[in-house]
Amino acid sequence: LGRRLALLALHNDYEQKVEPSGPLYKSFNIEGNTILIDFDHIGSGLMVKGGTDLHGFAIAGEDGDYVWADAKIITRAQDGKPLIEVSNRLIPEPKSVRYGWADNPVSLNLYNREGLPASPFSTVK
Repeated sequence: LGRRLALLALHNDYEQKVEPSGPLYKSFNIEGNTILIDFDHIGSGLMVKGGTDLHGFAIAGEDGDYVWADAKIITRAQDGKPLIEVSNRLIPEPKSVRYGWADNPVSLNLYNREGLPASPFSTVK
């Protein structure tokens, strides 16, 4: 916590070029049976901390019933920006995604390369 607050102070008050935050949900696009998630504060890139599989993502269709999702980091072809691709074979027409959506989420492992964790989010407004 102390490190994260120091980074915010260095960025906001001392105008140093440091990444002050972990990835923050920005927007999403539905492409077929997947949802692509875009983030602010990705720093020098996205990473999976402590393993190879992303955890904590859930996806829902029109009925709003969430199921655990398969998620992976991909690179957008036109600009090389990293995105998260989320899907589940049981949801052919996805409508929304959640990440870390629990009272006490555990095993969340999406980080930026600066070592800061992504914040929980929901694409539902």
